[in-house]
Order: sequence, then structure tokens, then C-alpha cells
Amino acid sequence: MNLLTKDSAVMEKTKDLCEAIAQDIEFVALQGHVERFLEDDAAKLQYQSVHERGEELHQKQQAGVELSEREIKEFEEARTQLLDNEVARDFMDAQQNLQTLQQTITKYVGMTMELGRVPEPEDMQENNGGGCCGGGCGCD
Repeated sequence: MNLLTKDSAVMEKTKDLCEAIAQDIEFVALQGHVERFLEDDAAKLQYQSVHERGEELHQKQQAGVELSEREIKEFEEARTQLLDNEVARDFMDAQQNLQTLQQTITKYVGMTMELGRVPEPEDMQENNGGGCCGGGCGCD
């Protein structure tokens, strides 16, 4: 496929986009927050503990088990302590922002391929839920 050859216009523009992302000051800062978190064993352990406990409670709820007030309170306290940890909080914010960036870029590229042109803002809003039934196509 000629679109994927190293010297095709599409691949050159893709590399340009990647370079722009990698050099963006906000992106670099977000990566810094992730790296700082990955170097902080205490923050990683705290994050993992809260995440695992949240998963356990979610599974219990899915199984129809009612959570006790104590379980809920302990989880909320642990979550509050996690959010009070600047390194963990910055990591979670960075993770969310990086995920949103990736989803937005993927959506633009997908819409371009679907429409055969660069999407306009209204195209992006009409297809906000993803896929046809995300809105705007009459199937909802």
C-alpha cells in the first residue's frame, strides 16, 4: 500500500504530527508527571492499593453484594489520601489528559477516513458518541 511507504505524504505528515506532539510543552510536562510517579514507589503502591480495592468493591457490587458503610468509608478515605498525594494526583491528571489527547486524535483521523475530508467542528459534535448511533444520523 503506497500510503504506508516511508516517504509517502501520509507517513511524512504522521511523523510531523508525532514530532509536534513530542515537542509540545504541555505533552512534555504530562510525560514528566508520569515519569515522576513511576519513580515514586510509595505513590505507586498507594495508587495500586486504592485501584485494587476499588476493583474489589466494584466486583462485589456486580455480584449483588451490598457494600457496608465501613467498606465505603475506608475506600473513600484511602481515595482522599491518594488524591492528597501530589505525585499520584498529577499522574492521574496526566494519564487522563494523555488518554483524551489520544482519543481526540484517533477520532479526527477516523472521521477523516469516514468522511473523506477533514472533519468540521459540527462533524465532530454530531459523532460525539462514536459510531453512527452516537448521534446525528437518525438511528437514535
